[in-house]
Amino acid sequence: MKNSIYIGLLALTCIITSCTDVIDVEVPTAEPRLVIEASLDWEKGTSGMDQTIKLSTTTPYFETDLPNAVTGAEVRVTRASDNAVYVFEDQQNGTYTSNAFGAILNDVYTLNVIYEGETFTATETLLPTTSISRVTQTKDDGFDPDALEVVVYFDDPADEENYYVLRYQEVGDFFPDLVTVSDEFLNGNEIKLIYEKRGDDEDDEFQPGDVVDINIYNVTKEYYNYIGILNNQSGSSGNPFTPAPVELLGNCINVTNKENYPYGYFRVTQTDKQSYTFIED
Repeated sequence: MKNSIYIGLLALTCIITSCTDVIDVEVPTAEPRLVIEASLDWEKGTSGMDQTIKLSTTTPYFETDLPNAVTGAEVRVTRASDNAVYVFEDQQNGTYTSNAFGAILNDVYTLNVIYEGETFTATETLLPTTSISRVTQTKDDGFDPDALEVVVYFDDPADEENYYVLRYQEVGDFFPDLVTVSDEFLNGNEIKLIYEKRGDDEDDEFQPGDVVDINIYNVTKEYYNYIGILNNQSGSSGNPFTPAPVELLGNCINVTNKENYPYGYFRVTQTDKQSYTFIED
């Protein structure tokens, strides 16, 4: 099968290189949409008062260098139990910050964004999170027997339905990896998760001395599903046999004009964080 595919691609290459006609391809365009990045994370051991929300707009596919930070919006978060309102101040660069956010476990929070005369809103519950019990390393359980893997352990509470997102980010990397897991078949047990950083060559793998930051979040089922779809779409981009990605909508809605829906997600959760430094195996 691999040989057939290679030959087909080679023949296609010959056809393309022998063609001199210029073909203009019309790329579909759309009006910019608001993108809301509102992850309010209360890290254990901190007050959780310093929080940031980012607003931007979508850009045309071939014009990613266009400025798209949103300024001039009104951003507020309201706590349901006492109607406390937290105003996020516009920093004139697409970020909106508060240094007085009040985090209360199991309380309900509502985000309100007013931008260009339209109101965008979302509601989430601040869930308590399970703590990471320990972090180790191994070479025995991943895809590559010579690659270092980080192993995270945590205890799942019994008689509860829990959904988790683990965030792995090596110090120095621009982007984290997000891994989802539910306790559907692991309820009440210790959960062991193995993460192996894979790339095109050995330099992309974890090396002794590398430091990786690990966050664990208890999340709603809706956010768990959202991240799962996001991972599937981003991971299949190089596979020509997968269906084209569909629009991934979060929990934010436009109550003024439903047709002008936003992208992004509003999440409020507690998180436990640990850092691990790899040693010679």
